[in-house]
Amino acid sequence: MSGPFEGRRFSWFRLVVVVAVVGAIGVGAFLWFRWFQDGQVAAHEGEPWFAGYVDVTATPTYAMESASADGTEHVVLAFVVAPETGGCAPTWGGVLSLDDAASQLDLDRRIVRMTDVGREIVVSFGGQRGTELAEECTSVSALADAYREVVDRYDAPVVDLDLEGAGLSDTAAMDRRAAAIAAIQSEREDTSRPLRVWLTLPVGTSGLTAEGAAAVRTFLEAGVDLAGVNVMTMDFGTLTAGTSMAEAAESALTATHRQLGALWADAGMGIGSRALWRKLGATPMIGQNDVRGEVFGLDDARELNRFALEVGLGRMSMWSLNRDAQCSPNYPDPRIVSDACSGVEQGDERFSTILSAGFDGAPTTSATPTAAPTVVPDDPATSPYPIWSPEASYPAGTKVVWRGTVYVAKWWSQGDQPDDPTVPADSSPWRLVGPVLPGETPAPQPTLPAGFYPDWDPATVYTAGDRVMLDGVAFEARWWNQTSSPESALVDPGASPWRRLTDDEIRILLGEPVESPAAVTG
Repeated sequence: MSGPFEGRRFSWFRLVVVVAVVGAIGVGAFLWFRWFQDGQVAAHEGEPWFAGYVDVTATPTYAMESASADGTEHVVLAFVVAPETGGCAPTWGGVLSLDDAASQLDLDRRIVRMTDVGREIVVSFGGQRGTELAEECTSVSALADAYREVVDRYDAPVVDLDLEGAGLSDTAAMDRRAAAIAAIQSEREDTSRPLRVWLTLPVGTSGLTAEGAAAVRTFLEAGVDLAGVNVMTMDFGTLTAGTSMAEAAESALTATHRQLGALWADAGMGIGSRALWRKLGATPMIGQNDVRGEVFGLDDARELNRFALEVGLGRMSMWSLNRDAQCSPNYPDPRIVSDACSGVEQGDERFSTILSAGFDGAPTTSATPTAAPTVVPDDPATSPYPIWSPEASYPAGTKVVWRGTVYVAKWWSQGDQPDDPTVPADSSPWRLVGPVLPGETPAPQPTLPAGFYPDWDPATVYTAGDRVMLDGVAFEARWWNQTSSPESALVDPGASPWRRLTDDEIRILLGEPVESPAAVTG
């Protein structure tokens, strides 16, 4: 019988070619599918975002609530820790309870101001100096209550666990920490505000330390859905000559990326390279680092930003927004780390602007302004601060309420309406703090007891630095004077030989915490 293949011989060569082609198509299709799947997972993580750390209790107070277009829209608030005196209770910096931070730093109000306009906060627990709560809370339930108190109070959609020192090496505390976070995350899983969790860990140029890798493993094994791992690309201490801080950071990130791939795979949750980069963040310490010879300059920031955008890094942060300014010429040695300046020449440039370029996302995937806030009517009986009056004079640091909003005086003013829309923000003597919150009551004003200083006497000669009381208010002489009433400081402070003591100065005299370092005791 004849047929179309009659006379043709079987060819092993043709078979091999066919199999190879089919195999190549299959492998290509598989690789394409994995690449597509990897991209889908990466997209699910949201757009890369930037949020600089703000040291909440550092002075001078950083005005995080002020609207900005330099990359500081979202912030990481640091640090919630156990009290310095011990105990399982959340505090800011170990010194201010959450209520103290609300009354002395107006923190609740400032956070509401940010969220009202679609800016997000990340609350960071731990840090280098304080005692992380898991070290003081000896049960998972107590620890979960402490974490929950913070998350609920600030309606925080993202938390950051900055684990260093004992907070990283104490394995029992680590187990409690992971279990407590897993419990809270589970509670919020099906709500409109699920909890995203980041671990912030120390790193070397070769990647995570053994303790850092163990922390990631513990959280994954506890069932925590980690949004990502943020590595502190700072204070390496072992850099070879000629290695820039940006190069060291890039080496650390590349090595950590490889480690995280293995850790997620070991947990049975292998993910692709692009998705893994989205789960990785970097936090350089801008300017002078704690290690004397390590300086992260503006060029390092530009290079790190370029690398981060190239690989698709999910998060960029920096320590800290408080330090993002050039030190004053009066600062004697910029090589000594300052909480308020970077220690390098910046001019008008900002690290936050450079590092945030291209990081246009938010810590959550849906940062939007909240509904229009309820405006609380101005009422002296309930407002936390006095209602602004055009007749009154207001020294720098004075807080007032006007049209349901709290303002603080940047310098002495009288008759300047706080919300005047015709005055540029830089020219206005007022800085907006945030809305009056429902249920607020007048804030207690610090006062010195009668007789703390001598009563003013028009017959007495006063020299610079002398302090007196008049009608329960404390004043300090600015220069030699006699017969000049301290009341003149309230009417024309520029010409008066007297100045009124600020609330912070009075708090220092009373032994209370203060909001700014401007106070000078005497």
